[in-house]
Amino acid sequence: MAVAEIEIKRALEKVALPDGTPLAASGRLTNIVVKDGKVIFAIAINAAEANAFETVRQAAERAVRALPGVSQVLVGLTAEKPAGAAARAPAQPSGQETRLHDAKPSPASAKSAGIPGVKHIVAVASGKGGVGKSTTACNLALGLVALGLKVGMLDADIYGPSQPKLFGITGKPAIDAQRKMVPHERYGVKVMSIGFLVDETQAMIWRGPMVMSALGQMLRDVAWGELDVLVVDMPPGTGDAQLTLAQQTPLAGAVIVSTPQDLALLDARRGVAMFNKVSVPVLGVVENMSTFCCPNCGHVSPIFGHGGARHEAEKLGVPFLGEIPLDMEIRETSDEGCPVMATNPSGAHAQAYLAIAQRVADALKTGSVSRPAPRIVIE
Repeated sequence: MAVAEIEIKRALEKVALPDGTPLAASGRLTNIVVKDGKVIFAIAINAAEANAFETVRQAAERAVRALPGVSQVLVGLTAEKPAGAAARAPAQPSGQETRLHDAKPSPASAKSAGIPGVKHIVAVASGKGGVGKSTTACNLALGLVALGLKVGMLDADIYGPSQPKLFGITGKPAIDAQRKMVPHERYGVKVMSIGFLVDETQAMIWRGPMVMSALGQMLRDVAWGELDVLVVDMPPGTGDAQLTLAQQTPLAGAVIVSTPQDLALLDARRGVAMFNKVSVPVLGVVENMSTFCCPNCGHVSPIFGHGGARHEAEKLGVPFLGEIPLDMEIRETSDEGCPVMATNPSGAHAQAYLAIAQRVADALKTGSVSRPAPRIVIE
């Protein structure tokens, strides 16, 4: 039985704002979207109200989730107010922007940021798209499994999720008795992605606050169990998702993926700078599509150049984790949902991924990358 919007609003009448006003009557609600048991809406706030309204957001989520016919709830906080909300949620002054200050560890935020049962969280990122970041993240996770670790994969690329395709997984996740999503599992990796919740042809036209809320839920409303490492496949760039993850989660470190050419290295440099800014250790740089070996004649060609990522890592003072070639086998197995690390573990390409995984595992084992979550101040 599908839940009706009027039932949702009735449930939200029992949720009170900090001043006691019922949420449903506050004028702060955006349009409520209901589809296949999923309910999505946002609450309009000022940036300065974010902390005070987090408890309201959580209460609204609980109230709607309790309704019959509701399987999942996504509630965001947004500074863009809906029509009619001017009196209660005044707009930000013109030119106001989110600014990232020097990260200062906060014991309180660090305590609340951890994910129970997860020892280390590693972000795999790139400064731009098209460099093979998701394929690298997938095979890195499988390499860590090959080393005997318990591993999860969070696909944090809301707009372009790739992990369902790479792992060959389809279908919505189950919901356990605690109303948490149960991640799919394949090749020994627990996998969660927005791609399991929406049709692959559907465009995700979400603004930043909705993306950040979705990331928070996929981190903490998932029954991850006991994990040694949670690998996070980040979207390309240095935007909301990266800052949200750095703010809300004690990242053990980040792996930067780049191709050797100068254009990609410029963006990789920005990625390293961003993680340094928010005090996330950079575990190292991977050079993807490093060389191409012709399958017919055996000639090796540096199509995108060669050695650029290694030189950039040396220049930036971060570790160089290894090279991955441009090869048909990697492309074909990825497209088939049978990644090379799982299907041909003794092959040369899998061994290259395994060596990178070993270097990441060694860095995590030393404990030198442990840190509390930074405090990000919004003005």
